Amino acid sequence: MLSFRPAFFVLLVSTLLLGSCSGYQKLLKSSDVNKKYEAAVQYYDKGDFFKAGTLLEDLIPLLKGRPEAEKAQFYFANTNYRQRNYVLSAYYFKSFADTYPNSQYAEEATFLNAKSLFRDSPEFELDQTNTYSALESIQDFLNRYPSSQFRPEAENMSQELQKKLENKAFQSAKLYYNVRYYQAAVTAFSSFQQQYPASAFNEDAAFLKLSAQYDLAKESVPEKQRERYLDVLSFYQAFIDNYPQSRNLKAAESMYTASRDEMAKLKPADTAAK
Repeated sequence: MLSFRPAFFVLLVSTLLLGSCSGYQKLLKSSDVNKKYEAAVQYYDKGDFFKAGTLLEDLIPLLKGRPEAEKAQFYFANTNYRQRNYVLSAYYFKSFADTYPNSQYAEEATFLNAKSLFRDSPEFELDQTNTYSALESIQDFLNRYPSSQFRPEAENMSQELQKKLENKAFQSAKLYYNVRYYQAAVTAFSSFQQQYPASAFNEDAAFLKLSAQYDLAKESVPEKQRERYLDVLSFYQAFIDNYPQSRNLKAAESMYTASRDEMAKLKPADTAAK
C-alpha cells in the first residue's frame, strides 16, 4: 500500500490543478462579462497577474462605456508591468493616462509609465535611445506632479539613468584612446568634461585627455608638433590646477617635461617657414 501513496498524491495534485485550470478555461470562454470581470479582479488581488491580464485583455473592449472600464485598463497595464513586460506596460500606462487624465489612478499610471521605461533601459554599452525616452517621461511626471509621493523614487531613477549616460560617454571617449584614435579621444574627453562637470570620472578624463594629446603630438608630422605640444602643456596646467594630489601626477609631469624637451628640439615656426 505504501508504494502507491506517492503516485496517489501526484494524481490528486494533478486532478486539483486540472480542475483549477478547467475553471479558468471556462471563464475565458464565458460570455458573462460581469463574472469574468469579478474573476479578473480576484486573480489580480491574489497576485496571479497572468490570469488576470488574460481575462482583462478580453474584457476591455466589452467594458467600453461602463464604469469598470477605467479600473480594468489600469489593472491590465499593471499586470504587464508585474510580469516585466515593460514595453507593453509603458504603452498601456501612457494610453490610460491620456484617456483618463482626471482618474484617481492617473498620477500612478504616469509614474509607472516612466518606471516601465526606466526598467527597459539597457546596459550602458548598448544604444541609449530608451534611456533618453525614460528620462523625458520621468521629467514629464515630475512637472505634472511636483508634490507626488512618487517624486523621491522618480528623482532617484533619473539620477541612475544620468549616471548610466555619464558612464557611457566616458567609456566611449576611453575607447577612442584605447584604439589610438587620439584626436577623437581628445575631442570626446573635452566634450565629456563640458557635459558632466561634476562627474566622478573627471580626474581620469582630464589625465587621459592629456595622455591622448601627448601621444597625438608625438605621432604628428613635424609641422604640427609644436602646436600640439603646446596643447599638452595647456592640458597639463589644467590638470595639476584641478587635481594637485592626483595619483597620476608623476605621469603627467613626465609628459610635461618630455613635451618641453621636444619643443626645444623643434625649429621655431617662423624659422621653419623661411
